[in-house]
Amino acid sequence: MARPLRIEYPGALYHITTRGDNRKKIFLNDTDRNNFLQNVKTTIERYNWLCHAYCLMDNHYHLLLETPEGNLSKGMRQLNGVYTQRFNFTHKTVGHLFQSRYKTFLIEKDPYLLEVARYIVLNPVRAGTVTSPIEWEWSSYLSTAGKEIKPVWLTTEWILNFFDNKISNAQKKYEQFVTDGIGKNSPFENVNEGIVLGFQQFVDWVRDTKTDQEKITEIPRIQRFVGRPSLEDLFDSEILKNKKIRDDLICFAHTQLGYSQKEIADYVDLHYTMVSKIINNIKDNKF
Repeated sequence: MARPLRIEYPGALYHITTRGDNRKKIFLNDTDRNNFLQNVKTTIERYNWLCHAYCLMDNHYHLLLETPEGNLSKGMRQLNGVYTQRFNFTHKTVGHLFQSRYKTFLIEKDPYLLEVARYIVLNPVRAGTVTSPIEWEWSSYLSTAGKEIKPVWLTTEWILNFFDNKISNAQKKYEQFVTDGIGKNSPFENVNEGIVLGFQQFVDWVRDTKTDQEKITEIPRIQRFVGRPSLEDLFDSEILKNKKIRDDLICFAHTQLGYSQKEIADYVDLHYTMVSKIINNIKDNKF
């Protein structure tokens, strides 16, 4: 049976789940868990990912990842591959650690990021391991709620900014939001096409993206953009002073000319998350 196509594009948001082979434990102790999180940090730094939420259970893990450069598959090979090697070396085992490939859901960010982030940190509660997410050390809940120091690789700004501009107020409202989610239905009951969580317009856009990917996978990326203007040609000093024109050109450079969000961000001196937001806002307005 052919493997399902991974939908990858710059700025994509995913819920990732990976289980142990035959549901065996993938974390035998806290050293394993710390080793895995260190590997998450290394992978995020190498592939320029954003991690909005995570939860480590005994025989599986959950990640909420955003990929500004559209490179999920490459990063996941490192994440799971390196951890498997270290686990086998540490515990004197051989063979597969994880059950087949990781499971992926593609998420529409604005309506569903908060719901999925809450779903992830409530995993230990749903499993009956704890009665409150504050009792589980191995998730992003404590850091996002301000109960412990946030690791540098965890991105909490988008989630907290939704609740309040003042961080202490936002953290309290986040805590209440998570508590209110206990006992609620899973957001994945609304999944479309088997892998997509979002409104119908987003589902249709993903379906078109999948079709386009199937058409161009044999064409090297560099060949698809031969003769494109340089970023220096696109963005002169006067254009950068006009926010509307600048934002339109940012979207054009990325969607039509194939420049990565990081390439554009570095050139126009913006953070790549801001470039991602600009592109997504313009795409939304075109629906």
